[in-house]
Amino acid sequence: MSPVAIWSGLLASLHEILTVGGPVVGLLMGLSVVSFATVIYKLWQFRRARVGRHRRVHMALAAVERGDTQTAAALLNETRSYLAPTLIRALRGGGGERAALSDRCDAEAESLFLRLETGLGFLDLVAQLAPLIGLFGTVIGMIEAFQGLQSAGSSVDPTVLAGGIWVALLTTAAGLAVAMPVAAVQSWLSGAVERDRVFANKALRQIFAPAGAPQPQAAREAA
Repeated sequence: MSPVAIWSGLLASLHEILTVGGPVVGLLMGLSVVSFATVIYKLWQFRRARVGRHRRVHMALAAVERGDTQTAAALLNETRSYLAPTLIRALRGGGGERAALSDRCDAEAESLFLRLETGLGFLDLVAQLAPLIGLFGTVIGMIEAFQGLQSAGSSVDPTVLAGGIWVALLTTAAGLAVAMPVAAVQSWLSGAVERDRVFANKALRQIFAPAGAPQPQAAREAA
């Protein structure tokens, strides 16, 4: 079978489903298209930012623990991780008080995570609303089916009633078909951002207070 025939058959099937399901299925199909585009964009964004892939950052942090800041700076300059600029700023120390610099780096890191989380709220909304929209369509379809049953009176055809119920349940199936993959992808993306948030916080704390740093005089005397 040629690709043109496959594409034509797919379009015909979608048109039939849309015709049978009505505006509720149309709304769910629209949400699925927008959700798919959002997922593709987020995957591209995460790949470009190298979310979860911080091998050189780990090596740089190990160098910081050894007190080798030059090697750490070189490794951070080589990596394409989106966390690198913030970590480099923290490593160089900049000017001003250490506590103020730490707060600034924390704020910069949080702004990076906020950018990564943009769009995840929409995916979460779709995952929650799609089953409800499908259920709403089912309720409307069941009402119409039982209205037809009432209008038929004593001459009820069971096949007509079964057909109406099948059409009504189609919207619930469509809602679940949209919600389940969107919920899975949204959960995975949110988990990746949360893991990077924890990692960035740990990395900044390591830079500002490395294990090999000398203790202040007062702390040494107290010890």
